[in-house]
Amino acid sequence: MYIGLSRQMTLRREMDVIANNIANADTAGFKVENLMVRTEPKSPARSIDGPKPIKFVLDDGVARNFTQGALRQTGGAFDLAIDGKGFFKIDTAQGERFTRDGRFTLSPDGRLTNQAGDSVSGDAGEIVVDPAKGPVSIASDGTVSQAGERVGKVGVFLFSGRAVLAKNGDNLFKNTSNEAPVADTASRVRQGMLESSNVNPILQITRMIEVSRAYEGVVKSMESNSDLSRRAVERLGKLA
Repeated sequence: MYIGLSRQMTLRREMDVIANNIANADTAGFKVENLMVRTEPKSPARSIDGPKPIKFVLDDGVARNFTQGALRQTGGAFDLAIDGKGFFKIDTAQGERFTRDGRFTLSPDGRLTNQAGDSVSGDAGEIVVDPAKGPVSIASDGTVSQAGERVGKVGVFLFSGRAVLAKNGDNLFKNTSNEAPVADTASRVRQGMLESSNVNPILQITRMIEVSRAYEGVVKSMESNSDLSRRAVERLGKLA
């Protein structure tokens, strides 16, 4: 019964992960996630009446697939997509955060910001433009120009291992290590484009059905086991 319950708990957690993937199928730069499980604790529990170890099913974390999503044309002057493995750096009140979501805009004071109003980091701090000077051009290396003058450069950064990045809400990642990101010179910045989510909705819905059926299967197994126990008690009572 406890083994079945442990499996139900991981299936419920997996359903939450799948539902979050589907909900973010249209979120720019979102990366699909999958639940990881393991079936043997470090110190297996043992049954009361014997030495056989009981192997519970445990949640072993979430794996994130950083495969690049398709780039789609939007025409927005401040919509940016990264063609490569890098990340934009965002300066928030909680510190540096990183993202693949390039839905940027201008604040009233001319700062390049994300949807939450946090500044996009450049090579020399914030990137500030003057809307009165006309259109803004952003080159493939991130250089921001206006009226023929360079006003900054959108920073693109890279980590040696992306496992150091943890979700931090609002499609942002936090660097959980002491490793400092390095400038990514291989990735290209595409103005007027956004990176689509790499979620495949059909695969996620199919997996949701599989998880739902697996959950129902565990429920039926537990009900069957409970029924057997009840019938055994009834028969023992009659013999008495």
